Amino acid sequence: MTEQTGARGSSQPNPEESSMKRIYTVQHTQSEHHLNGMVGSWTDWNLTELGKQQAERIALKLEQELDGKEAVLYTSDLKRARQTADIIAARLRTAPVERRELRERNLGRCCGKTVQWLRKNLECEEKTIDDRLFSDAESRRDEWNRLKPFFDRVMAEEAENIILVSHGDLLSVFNAMFLGLEAESLNTCELFGFAGGVSQMMVREDGKRIIRRISDMSFAQPIQT
Repeated sequence: MTEQTGARGSSQPNPEESSMKRIYTVQHTQSEHHLNGMVGSWTDWNLTELGKQQAERIALKLEQELDGKEAVLYTSDLKRARQTADIIAARLRTAPVERRELRERNLGRCCGKTVQWLRKNLECEEKTIDDRLFSDAESRRDEWNRLKPFFDRVMAEEAENIILVSHGDLLSVFNAMFLGLEAESLNTCELFGFAGGVSQMMVREDGKRIIRRISDMSFAQPIQT
């Protein structure tokens, strides 16, 4: 079968995909902590003006992707994700649902500190998914266990189109879960994206899972005219 290439370098939907469930994950756009040298994690940063523009572009392109179809929108309750989600929701005429399970990994007492402070005061070097950078922080396994019940709910949900707005570390865990990997796989591989990256995942009627895009940054770029 010959596939046509779309404007963002991806294949256009074909009839075989019309009944597939689609999950779009959006990594929140540029936030203040990307510029000020501070830790992100559970510290509640706002989007920058560029971040708001990027979210507007993502919203417009998702509207085009959905082509009038309804979507369920879930978001982390942290400001940078919620603000991204609010902009997308306004374009899609829907209401975002906050889920704490979609929060970034909690890095404990370094929240509110600089990245430089984190590096100087690190309590434990992270070598496995069970290591915690600080005694009151989440390990990658903690993060996995926090997300897993919600992931199972998303996979079982009947909605044809689901959008998740979250954070880089959390979405790397989601990616591994979608591929059917075990938590221990994070010891040897990672599937990280970038701020403003959009991934598209599909689930066929027979249960086969497909990743069509991974952290596609063209969604956040200006539309070419």
